[in-house]
Amino acid sequence: MTTSVPARDAPSVSVPSFARTPVGLIAAVVGVYHLVLGALGRGLYFDESLMLAIGRHHLDWGSADQPPLTPALAALADAVAPGVNGVLRLVPSLATAAAVVVAALIARELGGDRRAQTLTALAQATGVWVTMTGHFVAPYVLEPVQWLVIVWLLVRWMRLRDDRLLLVLGPVLGLAALTKFQVMLFAVVLVVAVLVAGPRDLLRRPAFWAAAVIAALIATPTLVWQALRGWPQLEMGAVVAGESVLFGGPVPNAVLMVLFAGVAGTVLLVAGVLGTVTDPRLRPYRFLTLAFLLLWIFFAVTVGRAYYLDGIHGAIAAVGAVWFQHRREAGHRRLSWAAWPGGVLAVLVAATTFGLSTAFTAPDIPQRITDAVAGVYDALPPEQRERTVVYGESYIYSSYVDTFGSASGLPQAYGGNRAYGYFAPPPDDHDSVVFLGKDPSTLAPTGVVLRQAADLGDGTRVWVGDGMRRPWSAVWPELRTLQVS
Repeated sequence: MTTSVPARDAPSVSVPSFARTPVGLIAAVVGVYHLVLGALGRGLYFDESLMLAIGRHHLDWGSADQPPLTPALAALADAVAPGVNGVLRLVPSLATAAAVVVAALIARELGGDRRAQTLTALAQATGVWVTMTGHFVAPYVLEPVQWLVIVWLLVRWMRLRDDRLLLVLGPVLGLAALTKFQVMLFAVVLVVAVLVAGPRDLLRRPAFWAAAVIAALIATPTLVWQALRGWPQLEMGAVVAGESVLFGGPVPNAVLMVLFAGVAGTVLLVAGVLGTVTDPRLRPYRFLTLAFLLLWIFFAVTVGRAYYLDGIHGAIAAVGAVWFQHRREAGHRRLSWAAWPGGVLAVLVAATTFGLSTAFTAPDIPQRITDAVAGVYDALPPEQRERTVVYGESYIYSSYVDTFGSASGLPQAYGGNRAYGYFAPPPDDHDSVVFLGKDPSTLAPTGVVLRQAADLGDGTRVWVGDGMRRPWSAVWPELRTLQVS
């Protein structure tokens, strides 16, 4: 059975019926998995702590390395149900499930039958990074569904030539830019890929450029925020590259960008690239695989994070699934038996990330940190406590105090690292400090003398100092850093 929608200025091409039951079942399982995991988890990943801390105390049109949408969602969830992780992680979990459906819809637009749609959905559902973090309230969790909607609108427009689809690109791109800046690079790379491989008619449509204007208008406030502060987001490129050692260096990091697609996803990525080269029916979609390859090369050279390609994995997997369908229809069935065992293996490999996900969000580390800080803070004389600043050496420490410390009576935390360095400095009349970190020389510009007050046993200590020689407002630019020590 096929369905057809009349086009505006070109003949409509029929597409297979949507595989509602299998795709819906996979999406439902993904959604329930992440909703349950998110609700049962008692702690937060440090990226989540940062989003919540920004949302609670510093919500603005931007921060040093993040646009405002995710912190705003965290703030809304926290206002509705303070401290309830199930509510905090509701939108990310639903977005992760929705990405499964949109990936399958892309396969359908490419002519994928129910089997190809299901295979695409399975690949999107079992991506390693997606499975591990799909319930985190973090920008990279919201990104895949946004990128996939962008691709779906483009391939649907190619079939229908309905320019209203292009107009919808505007708000989608704009919201994606308020989520994560990488979508701007994605958009530029897509335009380059279309110029090289087509469909060039896309770039002659007024609706396309109207969408670009709409997207730019939506993104303008956060771009202005960045410009007024010297574009700290641009400086993050070198910082991220320096952290690639965590993944073994540039080459292993580049390999992980592909392997993070999961077992099924990795196979379909390779198939997708091959398909647009060898299959005439898929050649109109070469711009997708070209965009994927250009992004991969760019992020490999600049040593971006291993999950930076997660947003496009599902789209290329859809191309690969349709290529396998075409081969099957042409009688090349020699390896078709491997599809379902491969799917089972993909699920099993994805399931191994469960332990990592729970370990990342274990509450014992932030609780131990905030308890130590609270013990030192509470031991101060009341007069000193009133003028004491709690200062974290890294944004992780500061956000832990902001997220978990209120229950212990701790005040709002400060710090010079990443987002915290671009927030307002502490009041100048607060000349006492509780410093949390590993390197007390961080506060050397203030002239304060620190004494150790607690040892957390992993190199992290709590220090106390009184009598700063220079006020916070004077030293704040010197304390600001994007490097995490």
